[in-house]
This record gives sequence, structure tokens and C-alpha cells, in this order.
Amino acid sequence: MQRRHRKKLPTIWLMTDERVGEAALLAAVARLPMGEAGVIFRHYRTPKAERRALFDRVARIARARRLVLMLGGAARQAQGWHADGWHGRDGRGWGKALLHSMPAHGGREMLSARRAGADLVFLSPLFPTRSHPDARALGRMRFAALARLGNGPVIALGGVRAAHWPMLRGIGAFGWAAIDGLSVQG
Repeated sequence: MQRRHRKKLPTIWLMTDERVGEAALLAAVARLPMGEAGVIFRHYRTPKAERRALFDRVARIARARRLVLMLGGAARQAQGWHADGWHGRDGRGWGKALLHSMPAHGGREMLSARRAGADLVFLSPLFPTRSHPDARALGRMRFAALARLGNGPVIALGGVRAAHWPMLRGIGAFGWAAIDGLSVQG
């Protein structure tokens, strides 16, 4: 990872998801604003060899577009795969060179991310979302209250689209992330 990421964290993040086909995923990564976005590569249920191959394809596009690329999972694996950082609850970092993001869905997880010294927190779901239809949405007021518990940038996730950006800044979001909002054309 280059040190520039520490100074300028992206405000737009694409979360990968197995529901999105490979062609659509790669196209979505290629559409992200050059040098201003990031990708959280998850694909946790994809078999190991296929997951690595897909990660490498995403990484080629991400590097060409100067995107931050985080690997869902452990820090050690992110380091081995040459990701810019890792996304997950594993708080054992492998040096200061890697970024660390954590997911949060409530106060306990926000405080856990704070204690772990996460560089950024993905707080969700702000709105109802197709990827987690049974999850209770936080709504604007609860999101704002939880965002204040963070000690760093908080990224809004869950049913979020680019049109929400002005409202998100008003409730304490540093940026926004999406699956469908960035990968589904229409």
C-alpha cells in the first residue's frame, strides 16, 4: 500500500457480493472514479482458488485506476495478497502499512472498532437493503448517534446510492458504500 491512502481515504466504496456476476463486478470496478474510490473484496463463500483469481482480476483494474483495495478477512491474508488493507473484525494488524476497516451494526461494534483502532468503520444498514432483507435498518437518527461513537471515518452502507450523499454528510458519514448502488446499472 502506498502511504497516500492514509492521507486521503476514499469516500466511495464498492462492496463485492457473490450475487453480482463477475462481468458486472469488473465493470463496476472500472466505473469507479479514478483515484477517489475503494473496493472491499469479500466473496467469502467463493472457493479459495476462484476467490484468489477473481481478486487478482479486480486488483488489476483497481491498480490501473488507483483505487484502494481491501480484502475481507484477516490481515495476514491481505498482506499476502498485496491488498491495501483488510476488512473484518480481526484486530491483529501486520504493521502500520495496511489499512484496517471494520463492519458495525450497533453501538457495541462501533466501540469495538474504536478500541481496535480501525482506520474506518462501515456502519450498516442505514436503509433497507436487498442483500440483507431481514436486517433492521438504522435510519438517519440512529445512524447519526452511532457515527458519533467512532473515532475515525464512518462509511454509510445499506441501501445507499450516490443521490444520498448530501444527506449523508449531514448525519456524520465520511462517505458511502454500496453493492447494488454501484454495481447495478439503471
